[in-house]
Amino acid sequence: MNRINDGSVLVRNPMNPYQVSEIDLSCRIVDCIVFWTKNPVGIIPRLNELKRYNYYFQFTINAYEKDLEPNRPELKTNIENFMLLSKYLGPERVIWRYDPIILTGKYSIEWHKSAFSDIASRLSGYTKSCVTSFYHPYRKCERNMRGIETQTMNTSVITGLGQQLQSVAEKKNMTIRTCASKTDLTAIGIRPGKCVDDELISEITGRSIIVKKDKTQRDECGCVASIDIGSYNTCMHGCLYCYANFNSDSVKRNCALHDADSPLIFGCLNDRDKVSQRKVK
Repeated sequence: MNRINDGSVLVRNPMNPYQVSEIDLSCRIVDCIVFWTKNPVGIIPRLNELKRYNYYFQFTINAYEKDLEPNRPELKTNIENFMLLSKYLGPERVIWRYDPIILTGKYSIEWHKSAFSDIASRLSGYTKSCVTSFYHPYRKCERNMRGIETQTMNTSVITGLGQQLQSVAEKKNMTIRTCASKTDLTAIGIRPGKCVDDELISEITGRSIIVKKDKTQRDECGCVASIDIGSYNTCMHGCLYCYANFNSDSVKRNCALHDADSPLIFGCLNDRDKVSQRKVK
């Protein structure tokens, strides 16, 4: 909120941390803000401070236990927070993410069918959209996932499970989309999704948003061009499958350097940093 009030934020280049971009956050230039979260409780009381902006939430709710998601809120609490956020914003602006789908001896296909159905039933009426994805073993998270024996999902498995989730979502008046999936599920009624979605942003803003696919993302990613103001290794949830956290020591170190008055998400500028204005329109 301090960055919103100041009108700009500084973001380090993850490939070259001494390259720092200044991003204009004024409402005259920002079309829409997209929040990703597993716990929005801290921002809900302050949403009134964002009334000049257009925004929506991607809210992840899985049913995994502490072995995969050690620090997230309890499922019951997460669902209550989702409902509360939806009451503030409306079901169109709170998107449920059920991802990634991971198959193990413990988290079987039958387990996912049951977990998805249970959460969908409780969120019915509070969202219109669900985004799902299938676990991909990124090198960055393989170390964290050691000891978890994941099962390979071929096209047949993905299609079969997707069909069952689609059937549940349809009954709960939800549209289900995939996130960066290499498996085409359009034949069973599941289209590829866009987490940064120009169509949804056009609906929210009441204006035609014309923006191309984000060239910096994977081919399978449907997101349109945007600016990410987050940083790796800054989330305390510690989910083992997450590619954005390399290890818990880095997360603890970075979070300890967080300063609400700093224009960076953690730490401060130093003499080696080169700050340049990011061109936005």
